[in-house]
Amino acid sequence: MTITNDVKYIGVNDRKVDLFEGQYSVPNGISYNSYVILDEKIAVLDTVDAAFTHEWLDNLQNVLGKRTPDYLIIQHMEPDHSANIMNFVKAYPDAKVVSSAKAFPMMKSFFGEDFGEKKIVVGEGDTLSLGKHQLTFVTAPMVHWPEVIVTYDSTDKILFSADGFGKFGALDHSEPWADEARRYFIGIVGKYGVQVQNLLKKAAGLDIQIICPLHGPVLTENLGYYLNLYHTWSSYQPEEEGIVIAYTSVYGNTKKAVLLLAEKLKANGCPKVVVHDLARCDMAQAVGDAFRYGKTVLATTTYNAEIFPYMREFINHLTERNFSNRTVALMENGSWAPLAAKVMKEMLSKCKNLTFPETIVKILSSLNEESLSQLDSLVEELCREYLAQQDSTANKNDLSALFNLGYGLYVVTSNDGKKDNGLIVNTVTQVTSTPNRIAVTINKENYSHHVIKQTGKMNVNCLTVDAPFKVFETFGFQSGRNVDKFSDCEPLRSDNGLVFLPRYINSFLSLKVEQYLDLDTHGMFLCSVSEARVLSDRESMTYAYYHENVKPKPETNGKKGYVCKICGYIYEGDVLPEDYICPLCKHGVADFEEIKE
Repeated sequence: MTITNDVKYIGVNDRKVDLFEGQYSVPNGISYNSYVILDEKIAVLDTVDAAFTHEWLDNLQNVLGKRTPDYLIIQHMEPDHSANIMNFVKAYPDAKVVSSAKAFPMMKSFFGEDFGEKKIVVGEGDTLSLGKHQLTFVTAPMVHWPEVIVTYDSTDKILFSADGFGKFGALDHSEPWADEARRYFIGIVGKYGVQVQNLLKKAAGLDIQIICPLHGPVLTENLGYYLNLYHTWSSYQPEEEGIVIAYTSVYGNTKKAVLLLAEKLKANGCPKVVVHDLARCDMAQAVGDAFRYGKTVLATTTYNAEIFPYMREFINHLTERNFSNRTVALMENGSWAPLAAKVMKEMLSKCKNLTFPETIVKILSSLNEESLSQLDSLVEELCREYLAQQDSTANKNDLSALFNLGYGLYVVTSNDGKKDNGLIVNTVTQVTSTPNRIAVTINKENYSHHVIKQTGKMNVNCLTVDAPFKVFETFGFQSGRNVDKFSDCEPLRSDNGLVFLPRYINSFLSLKVEQYLDLDTHGMFLCSVSEARVLSDRESMTYAYYHENVKPKPETNGKKGYVCKICGYIYEGDVLPEDYICPLCKHGVADFEEIKE
């Protein structure tokens, strides 16, 4: 495979493997990827599994012709990528071995050799020139071993990403990338979300046009799609709206309750219901789905004063991989002393930001009138926001939505006639109750001010405490004049035709502008309420909560100047101009503070 004029693929497909890493089912096989950069000097990036030594060496020789390689770059020491280091060195004894400081002791452990004078140790920011191609090395510790490096070729703008952006499946099998990449990521890299986030921040500073992973296809188009998915997975945010039901059943009664629950959830607006019988399904797929969707129902039997083994295994997989930011409902079955719900909740206590519905469904051997009522109550709790999102079932005059207004943070949505727009604001106030009037104040420099003044309408989305920083980056740090802020989601619309957010809000208000007040730098829109919906009881995001728990702490060490308290932007200089406006969040000098040493 030719990737660019100078970069060639020399990897192999493994169609014989049944379990990757001894535990993950790979019915469509897997690829072990290796690459060659042909320049004045030649670099080979990684080897392949020991079962494919001769095929790989043949592929390499076919690309080299009569030339010989100068470097073997080892990014990751797992044997499926490093097994042929010794065979390469024997075939090309004059080549240097390039890797991280932590990799060479591992080579000593695997092969009894750390290559002495042949080795070149590289670390963060080190470079290697091949002639036209300049390689820069970026450390990626614990993604997902401590020695990992990735390599950036600034000439062809390629990121050789080690295990990052990999997926199950051989390259001669066509399938949707996300399904097997998700299962791969959650299973293998999922525990190391913080480390992946750190790597993504480094990658954001590079001009990347091609991603070459060690498993799966070379990625050449729509790279933002893959980067956004990795951001979602590694920050442990739900990827889609839906409910996963994971269950075990001994004599079929728990299964019967689960299937009934699934039908009720579908009938009450849940956009996707996925059911996994943990004793029979692919456990990795069930775990991947729990991370994919926003809500999970765990249903199992009390077993030996504990829970059924497959459920315990499933929850262990979740907690090991930092399961968080989800709603988790519990169902238990027991003939004389049900304990399953208590045990499951205790097991999940180490997880962060889990919301548990008030209703716990308790089945005593089989469903009865009481447990059927509990089932209905649970459906009502889980589906409240879905019903509120749909025109046919929403209460569009639920003025309790006004109770969610305060000194909080909101996304104000509008439409300029061509595309939807959204803006973060913290200035929404109820000014009268008879009639209901809402005041929304917006900086005149924001594009939303211009749009709303022209159209006379907006939606105010009340953010909840589970809203991640990405929401604020999307709606607060870029202009809707230049960017489509809803390009990555399927928008939902209220009766006024404007978007309301499908996630991270507890309510929204549709407003019609009745009066406008010019406040010099800002404009105040006095509005009537045309629609009000409540989607959930989740706590509203306050300004203080955002600063304490959501906004990343700015890295001010060694810097002199002023830092924006809203977004963390740093202005380096002795004096902050009185008319200075933050280039990211558009707040003025009042929201800057001097950096203290």
